[in-house]
Amino acid sequence: MFRPAPQPFLRLMVASAAALVMSTGAAVAQDYRPSFHPDTLKGPPAGKVNEVLVLGTTHLSGLPKTFDMALLAPLVDRLAAWKPTGIATEDLSGLQCDALRRHPARYADTVKTYCYDPTMAGQAVGLDVPAANAEVERLLAAWPAQPSAAERRHLAAVFLAAGERNSALVQWLRLPQAERLAGDGLNDAQATYLESLKTRRNESSQISAVLAARLGHERLWSVDDHSADTPDSSDPVERKAFEAAIMAAWNNPTNQARQAQEERLQAGLEKPDGLLNIYRAYNSADAQLMAFKGDFGAAFVEPSPQGFGRRYLGYWETRNLRMVGNIRDVLGQHPGMRMLAIVGASHKGYYEAYLNQMHDVRLVSADAVLR
Repeated sequence: MFRPAPQPFLRLMVASAAALVMSTGAAVAQDYRPSFHPDTLKGPPAGKVNEVLVLGTTHLSGLPKTFDMALLAPLVDRLAAWKPTGIATEDLSGLQCDALRRHPARYADTVKTYCYDPTMAGQAVGLDVPAANAEVERLLAAWPAQPSAAERRHLAAVFLAAGERNSALVQWLRLPQAERLAGDGLNDAQATYLESLKTRRNESSQISAVLAARLGHERLWSVDDHSADTPDSSDPVERKAFEAAIMAAWNNPTNQARQAQEERLQAGLEKPDGLLNIYRAYNSADAQLMAFKGDFGAAFVEPSPQGFGRRYLGYWETRNLRMVGNIRDVLGQHPGMRMLAIVGASHKGYYEAYLNQMHDVRLVSADAVLR
């Protein structure tokens, strides 16, 4: 005669079975690897390959105010020798800023921090941001081989209205000095503004625009993305806890080593190769892993029950994915481009890892270019 097992025994069996299922599921989730690897399926394509050189940069605004921007010349010379045909910058596009302005509850601080206000420029040419961007594309599609100074001034005015001030600066720099004046859609205030951009301590102005003008480019490509931004918590206790968690995560031996290296590099900044040595260090293979271990990897494992570090990491990965998506969009529209992507050094490892997944992208090492 069948007798049911005692209840404690049944509970033990059920618990054991559940544990086995959970552990098996965890093992499957942990061990599963996709069979599709885009990075191994790179053609060759029909036609010229897309090459991307990612240059991790220091933010020039953070250098000492006594730093002479003329010392950038050896870096610009090396980048020019590589002969990029397009340059991507860590700037928000005018179109993204226009979209963010429509959602002030989430993006008010982002717009204030990262977006140039094109309102006055738009009024000068009678175009809002979307219309100005469309006009830029129309003008460039029929752009003459030898544009007049008036055409360049007008394109600069439309770029300003489109929210693309650094591309406007490229046009301004391509004008002879005597032709850098108001007219053709540029008023006096905008001409003065473009002159001021020439001395702005920012890598987009001092490196990207200068290099683009020197190489005969007509524009830059703004690929930064802040659509993953969220406003700070309205709860001061939570804000303080978030900051404390991230600061604690950053207090680690790898970050201490990075800080010591930074101090050594800054001490030699004014030497002939001082700035180049900073770029060589920032673009080394070791630097990318150190950035992860000291910053994002450390945040990933910080133990706050609110998951502050994981939230920070999620934002960072999302931002970099979208930035790389913007780069891929440009390459898709212009096959065979040789793109220089200039971005803050902490982005470089993520840029290269994500770009390497693309079938039609071949990465170029910065080491040889920076020698």
